[in-house]
Amino acid sequence: MSADGPNRPQPSGFPDSAFLAEEQALCERAREGDRVALGQVLRRHGPRLYRSVLLPRLGSVAAAEDALGVTYLKAVERFEQFRWQAVGIYPWLRVVALNVAIDHLRRSKREAFFQPEDLERELDGTVALERTASESEAADLALARQRVLEVLGRIHPRYAQALTLRILEERPRDACAAALNVSPATFDVVLHRAVAALKKELAREPS
Repeated sequence: MSADGPNRPQPSGFPDSAFLAEEQALCERAREGDRVALGQVLRRHGPRLYRSVLLPRLGSVAAAEDALGVTYLKAVERFEQFRWQAVGIYPWLRVVALNVAIDHLRRSKREAFFQPEDLERELDGTVALERTASESEAADLALARQRVLEVLGRIHPRYAQALTLRILEERPRDACAAALNVSPATFDVVLHRAVAALKKELAREPS
């Protein structure tokens, strides 16, 4: 699959609108029981979780790889607790990974770069920061939503309808498919093309 598909990694910095639209659609499918979609979400963020969260804190390739596997399992088990926010799913996955790292360090007797108490303090700070960020991002999200609405008027009406139903109105996949008078599988194709069209149109705008 190409780098622009559902498995493409998160861009550095704050993810772009098209990336978040893709990710929200995948998360909605995952919430409805689509394990393939959930797997795609995890593969998007796995390398970053390993490289930026687990390996630096556990100090061992083997330990970090094992912790990443446990993080995936925990994310699958707890996914129903996840609630979509403007920043995407990565901050939630990072908290899951930090908790896994804490558990690993508590069980481990060897010397490590971080102690469990260090990670607990970091985790507390992360949760507080995300709460503040969610509030400060509300205005940015409103502006981004307005920008997307303007761009929707410039793409194919069918694509605009698919994005409006699924992303903006957050309707279930089956309901969106029914509204477009297509099967859920066909709707997935339409939505994928709609996201690509939205991304292309957004890229034309001056930054």
